[in-house]
Amino acid sequence: MRKEQIRSVVKLKYRVTTNSSHRYPIVENKLMREFKAERINQVWVSDLTYIRTKEGWLYLTTMIDLFDRKVIGWALSKTMKAKDTVIPAFKMALINRPLNVEQKLIFHSDRGIQYACEEFVSIIGKYKNIERSMSRKGDCWDNAVAESFFKSIKVELIYRNKYPSRQKAELSIFEYIETWYNRKRRHKHLKNLTIEEFHKSINTNLKNAA
Repeated sequence: MRKEQIRSVVKLKYRVTTNSSHRYPIVENKLMREFKAERINQVWVSDLTYIRTKEGWLYLTTMIDLFDRKVIGWALSKTMKAKDTVIPAFKMALINRPLNVEQKLIFHSDRGIQYACEEFVSIIGKYKNIERSMSRKGDCWDNAVAESFFKSIKVELIYRNKYPSRQKAELSIFEYIETWYNRKRRHKHLKNLTIEEFHKSINTNLKNAA
């Protein structure tokens, strides 16, 4: 590695971003680590992480559809308040993946205050076909797909950069999610296909079956 001037990507110290010490009701774990979905809008998983910049912390919230692992909603914010994190990410997900009222959707997250607070619960509660699910206390493996995405973006992008400003970080993360991860990156879960190739293969199979 020294000869080729290659350096390993060093994982930074884990920082807890989940505040589960709150007064809001918690729902049971409906997902139970069943990270496979047979159709779009069957299961969405969501989580929040932090990004260091010289101007201060930037918080990234994501919504991922388990069917194709696509990041269908996301938000970047200076605060960890629900109105800046989970709510805009959820609204983006609804635009990108409109819900069919006849299909049931499981929305899975950790027990963080952003997901349990009245502000978010009142919004998601308007959709009667959405069933909320939360990880067990202190068990990150219950939300492994969301955690896996954060590991990917940090190793492939964030740990390789020192962001002088939140704006630089925002642009970098936008490009990673929208032009790389959702379009060109190959996914082991999709048999090493990109998300776009995965959907094309499904359409081809449907045409052949017809």
